[in-house]
Amino acid sequence: MAAVHLRIGDLVWGKLGRYPPWPGKIVSPPKDLKKPRGKKCHFVKFFGTEDHAWIKVEQLKPYHAHKEEMIKINKGKRFQQAVDAVEDYLKKAKGKDQNSDSKGESKGKKTSNKPLKILEEDDEDLSALKDPSETPVKDDPHFHHFLLSQSEKPASSMEPISKRLKIIEEVTGSTSIQAADSTAINGSITPTDKRIGFLGLGLMGSGIVSNLLKMGHVVTVWNRTAEKCDLFIQEGARLGRTPAEVASMCDITFSCVSDPKAARDLVLGPSGVLQGIRPGKCYIEMSTVDPETITELSQVITSRGGRFLEAPVAGSQQLSNDGMLVILAAGDRSVYEDCSSCFQAMGKTSFFLGEAGNAARMMLILNMVQGSFMATIAEGLTLAQATGQSQQTFLDILSQGQMASTFVDQKCQNILQGNFKPDYYLKHIQKDLRLAISMGDMANHPTPMAAAANEVYKRAKALDQSDNDISAVYRAYIH
Repeated sequence: MAAVHLRIGDLVWGKLGRYPPWPGKIVSPPKDLKKPRGKKCHFVKFFGTEDHAWIKVEQLKPYHAHKEEMIKINKGKRFQQAVDAVEDYLKKAKGKDQNSDSKGESKGKKTSNKPLKILEEDDEDLSALKDPSETPVKDDPHFHHFLLSQSEKPASSMEPISKRLKIIEEVTGSTSIQAADSTAINGSITPTDKRIGFLGLGLMGSGIVSNLLKMGHVVTVWNRTAEKCDLFIQEGARLGRTPAEVASMCDITFSCVSDPKAARDLVLGPSGVLQGIRPGKCYIEMSTVDPETITELSQVITSRGGRFLEAPVAGSQQLSNDGMLVILAAGDRSVYEDCSSCFQAMGKTSFFLGEAGNAARMMLILNMVQGSFMATIAEGLTLAQATGQSQQTFLDILSQGQMASTFVDQKCQNILQGNFKPDYYLKHIQKDLRLAISMGDMANHPTPMAAAANEVYKRAKALDQSDNDISAVYRAYIH
């Protein structure tokens, strides 16, 4: 197959990592933006998102030749809006050709391009447009997106990524760092120059590390099962032989493991993180654990002069892969700020919740609600079946009501298909329910719903469902 030669101004489909192809246009990069070393690539501006990325030549396809193919495999609302923006761009370009006389009379009306300066002051060489007489604001696809954004009022979609970092002060005193879009189509994050370490490459950690690497961070990885590191080494990560070595080599070390015992062992065990901590080194615990474990780890890290932050994540394997996690952070505020580019790469939003332990408490509450809700949905599905009702009809009705959500739809469909491939392990949600109930006991606060759900998950574990998805709690009701 002959190679396709692309040039500045061409419309393309660009694929970034694992994410689906997205419509864009090859543009000139800012003068101060260095081209990645290695394989040949083009700088692409994506339609409908205000995002840019360097895309390898082999990950680019001409827009028109592959349009039907791409539309068949991508159905999301934002994707359709992006395609609409391309089509609007093409229609306006065609209209300009057909009405060149009237266009000539309005050449003097280019003062309307002020909004474009806000959008593209540092990202596109407008002289690269094919027709030098084209009015940039009118015919540029992102001016269409600008008009759309004025009616939909997204808070920050019109600014470059460097300006889209929002610090939001709330009444509670918590703050959040928010990236306007997922890293699926966001190639404009400026990675920190600090060396990043990451310990734990499970369902959540794997997606997080992949996104850190995609966004240009220098990452050293370690995992108890060393073979899991191989894929990330191929993607550019460095290998650490022990947790202590990673902590000593890196400025900021993240950990994401299964439970409190694993979190403690990683820090306090042989060749553990504590042995590599030196004054100024940062340690971020991303595991979902109890507040007492966080307090203990914070104390031992800071006793060595280290800086500590907890940052558990709300989400699933898919959201981790998509860079759409929600990060809850607490502890050293300066570490939180130092991690801003990392949090933008791995999540859609991050919150700072104050002193260490607060993020663990909030995460346990969130997972308690999620676990209880999943158990209730499974109970409803099985009760529908037991009373002669269609489970699919139950789901169809549910999806049209106030409880409709992607979570409900995906989990129920997986149940009906008998697909319990883990997106979040059942054994982990049961662990979180247990920890939440214990937290309630310590606060002398009743948690009867969580306690009931916990018993159902324990039943599911007894039925060998521990390593399946949380939706496998369904099987506790049918055995």
